[in-house]
Amino acid sequence: MIIRSRVRSGMFVVLFAVVFASVAVAETAEEKGLRIAQEADRRDQGFGDWRAELKMVLGNRQGESSVRELRMQGLESSDAKDGDRSMIVFEKPRDVKGTALLTYTHVLDSDDQWLYLPALKRVKRISSNNKSGPFMGSEFAYEDFTSQEVLKYSYKWLRDEACGDLQCFVVERVPQYENSGYTRQLGWIDQAEYRMQRIDFFDRKDALLKTLNLKDYRRYLDQYWRSHDLFMENHQTGKTTRLEWSDYEFRVGLNEDDFTQARLKRVR
Repeated sequence: MIIRSRVRSGMFVVLFAVVFASVAVAETAEEKGLRIAQEADRRDQGFGDWRAELKMVLGNRQGESSVRELRMQGLESSDAKDGDRSMIVFEKPRDVKGTALLTYTHVLDSDDQWLYLPALKRVKRISSNNKSGPFMGSEFAYEDFTSQEVLKYSYKWLRDEACGDLQCFVVERVPQYENSGYTRQLGWIDQAEYRMQRIDFFDRKDALLKTLNLKDYRRYLDQYWRSHDLFMENHQTGKTTRLEWSDYEFRVGLNEDDFTQARLKRVR
């Protein structure tokens, strides 16, 4: 009986290995791309809320630059079918101080965004057709400041390759929401921690428009990785925007009342 049990056990292991191998081979590039995106999303769930400071450095083709100081805060959605909320507030220089952007990210419905202009003392709703436009003269579009919900895209794994000192998955994602300024994006995601290292953005003519490099990752609460250096380069205009992040705080007690149009008018 012991011998038979061992034989059967061995046959089971072999059979399991064959079945597992066949399943792995049968996984399509689309399924693998989605699985990678889902794993990256799973690792970043549960942070609750956060806030941080940042500098926005705008550069032109001639090498000239200007600096803006901002603060940003976000609230993780408690609804699995909806996206996160965020607010960005400009603090310096004086001519943009108090300008603020409020974003409600949705999965497939059009994201809601409102821009408060202190000079006019009014809130302007950003229409769906304008979300691909540049945000406050930067190389980031309005849609780049929405949370990257998995179901906002379709996915396709293209290849594995080195990205600096890391090994990365290269995944193509195609926006599934209307009025995106991009036909597709290529993302380099490191295989160790599933952190986005680079994104290539392609415009509506499917030409390479911009590249975003994400560096200086730091981990918070022993789980959540955040890049402190985001550098966006526009290949068509030669302009650049760098976002330098600092003073991240998580679970600071923010709630939905901190992300309303009424609160948008009162930011300082």
